[in-house]
Amino acid sequence: MAALLPVLAAASCAHKAPTTPQAAAAPGAGAGPGVAPPPVVAPLPGVAGPLGQVGQWKLLFNDEFDGTGLDPRSWVTCYWWDRNGCTNLGNRELQWYRPANVSVSGGVLRLDARREGTKGEGGWYAYTSGIVTTGRTGTDLSRTPGFAFTYGFVEMRALVPAGRGLLPAFWMLPSSHASLPEIDVMEILGQEPHRLQVHLHYRDDTGRIRRPGKAIETADLSAGWHVYGLDWQPGRLVWYLDGVERWRYEQAAHVPHEPMYLLVNLAVGGNWPGPPDGTTRFPAALLVDYVRVWQRCG
Repeated sequence: MAALLPVLAAASCAHKAPTTPQAAAAPGAGAGPGVAPPPVVAPLPGVAGPLGQVGQWKLLFNDEFDGTGLDPRSWVTCYWWDRNGCTNLGNRELQWYRPANVSVSGGVLRLDARREGTKGEGGWYAYTSGIVTTGRTGTDLSRTPGFAFTYGFVEMRALVPAGRGLLPAFWMLPSSHASLPEIDVMEILGQEPHRLQVHLHYRDDTGRIRRPGKAIETADLSAGWHVYGLDWQPGRLVWYLDGVERWRYEQAAHVPHEPMYLLVNLAVGGNWPGPPDGTTRFPAALLVDYVRVWQRCG
């Protein structure tokens, strides 16, 4: 694993007023101060900023997955409210997320979806899979926030699986542990690997959930590695694929302006993708080369 340094030491524009990540206080009375640990960043010689971007940038957070296991200072393998296993009951997904389905080797994070039955919250699940998030740290389920930030450029280089019922995703949620707003940097339906799905989810003034977004036509994204990026700035969201802008959202009142954390997962089934069928091959894997968060200097 590359040497890990405090983020400000690695920033190329540290002489300017630093923009540090913000973490929400832990929810609930008596939960304690909930102080987040410093984010972790590995030096990137020769990499000056996000793919396709110009100007000065500082690296706020990254994981190149160069070690022999997942870095517990940066990630956990469940949603913030669970420890040894979890799922998203609200989406009626068919998988149970387990730490055993998450591995790191050869410079790659691997999230494996398997057709294997297991018991979890709410009953029996026909599939297992993997998730990593920065929503909390360690084994404390609520008191220690993980890495979160407000505004910046997030990018992930990944190889996605194809197959009906699979849903690889890279997304963001509030560090307050609320369910909205949500920013989907990347979602791909396994049966539609030629479409990149990007969305913002928010609640309007009437309480109704809105989901502006776009299904972007592409080449088969499961055929090779691609870089998925999002430039999140005050009043603006711009999505990128391989360094090229593909869609933007500029309804400023609805763009999130609070600290958010990162999630990467491989879901199976659910309301949107539907269940796998006989053509879906298991095990299926989402492979991730790196995850990076940058902020502009100045």
